[in-house]
Amino acid sequence: MELGRRDLVAAFLGTAVAQAACRRGSRTPRPIPGELVDRQVEVGHLLRGAPPPIAPGPPRTVDVLVVGAGIAGLCAAWRLASAGIEDLVVCELDSEAGGTARSGRNAVSAFPWGAHYLPAPRSDRGPVARLLRELGAITGVDAEGRPSFAEQLLVREPEERLFYRGAWYEGLYLRAGASAADLAELARFEAKMDSFAAWVDGKGRKAFDVPSGKGSDDAEVTSLDRLSMAEWMDAEGYRSSRLRWLVDYACRDDFGARAEHVSAWAGVWYFAARHDGKTKSAGYLTWPEGNGRLVRQLATAVGPRRLLTSALVHTVEPGEDGCRVHALDARTRAPTSFFARQVVFAGPRFVAGRVLSPWRKAPPGFLAEFQYSPWVVANLTLSAPPPSRGFPLAWDNVLYESQSLGYVVATHQLERADDSGPTVLTWYYALAGGDVRAERARLLSAGYSEWEQLVAADLAPAHPGLDALATRLEVWRWGHAMVRPRPGFIWGGARRAAEESLGARVHFAHSDLGGMALFEEACFFGVRAAERCLAGLGRAGESWQ
Repeated sequence: MELGRRDLVAAFLGTAVAQAACRRGSRTPRPIPGELVDRQVEVGHLLRGAPPPIAPGPPRTVDVLVVGAGIAGLCAAWRLASAGIEDLVVCELDSEAGGTARSGRNAVSAFPWGAHYLPAPRSDRGPVARLLRELGAITGVDAEGRPSFAEQLLVREPEERLFYRGAWYEGLYLRAGASAADLAELARFEAKMDSFAAWVDGKGRKAFDVPSGKGSDDAEVTSLDRLSMAEWMDAEGYRSSRLRWLVDYACRDDFGARAEHVSAWAGVWYFAARHDGKTKSAGYLTWPEGNGRLVRQLATAVGPRRLLTSALVHTVEPGEDGCRVHALDARTRAPTSFFARQVVFAGPRFVAGRVLSPWRKAPPGFLAEFQYSPWVVANLTLSAPPPSRGFPLAWDNVLYESQSLGYVVATHQLERADDSGPTVLTWYYALAGGDVRAERARLLSAGYSEWEQLVAADLAPAHPGLDALATRLEVWRWGHAMVRPRPGFIWGGARRAAEESLGARVHFAHSDLGGMALFEEACFFGVRAAERCLAGLGRAGESWQ
């Protein structure tokens, strides 16, 4: 990337961060040793060319083959294994399961490479609650079916803080210096979200629920999908720059896009789905490794003998009695093949279009409607917690004037006698512009040196002398991290058409089918696809949904 340091910082993080970097003087920060650690792009792009070679000889026959071991694929396999399906294989391109929920570890701590928390469910019903019970995270259930959770798994205080002009403040709404008009508008917005959360249709369904498919399809609710969140804010008369920042941050954080590119239905869902207007959620469940802990629980339940990693599935050929599935060892390039009575395709739609042979020949129109936001996640290891002024170090630390999403502290949940020891900060950046192709090109055009400069420039104003504490930086680029719930997509025909099985043998599971890249959506579609497989095998039973 041919940009000077200041121009680079301004292009990715904004002029405020670039100016702050310049104000620190002529001193050049010590470079932080590290590397880019993502590798899937190199192997995954094999799908763009001619199909790789086919293995000679008879294929291995299985009852169910799951393509992809992200959360959706693991949840499908978990459901199938729990139903007693022994002849089950899960093929995963990467060397480890988990997708964007996977994690890493070093001598200091485990840390996330993507999703880092799970909102505590409000009900003891459904597959997410079942998984948490298996994990031992749910400790009890009250008379109304509301679960309680192991205290050590809920985010401990301080939970979140915001950096603005030289100091840290508690919370994610900038109250410091807020006018009476700002605070009145915040109160009006919160009351509006509470009213959405309490709204119930004639069938007893909440306007917005978790997973989203449980919510209302009443036109009064779904009409929000025709507007962007920014347009809805305009129409409702929300003008406060502080409130607009908060809403835009929420859209970038959960959906990888700015409020102007996110459906108002999805934007309101963020604020209204996880409560009923009166009773709030118990909070967030998290671990040092983030949702990697849930990945480990699912992978353990599935069993290592069923999980085939570094396996690139490049062709699925549906037939009357089952599917021929052709794969390649991502390390050796050796081909292999399967005959599966049922298939769960748990990858995103753009991959399905290249792998399913009928779609490769005649792509369905709905494939083009799915768009995905690129992301960067960087884990920075420090020899001690970073110095800061104002409110103390929290779990979630956000920079008001930056286009990044700030960082979470991987060691925050650890029970350590001394919090002054080494730590790992997990830094997040969503490439949130309107043109996802251009954003993906921007993502891949920056190498380790550029991302190292960006992370250092972003954090240095809030933590002077940070480079002296930094021992290592590792950077992961996710080219297609999250489906974008753009206006018209959630309640448009494309997403609903994509949910339908391909004949009687191929069933789909991925968070993109829900239009939001969230654990609950992935789990819902994974379990649903598994139950469709069970029905196809004549093994249908009581649903987990």
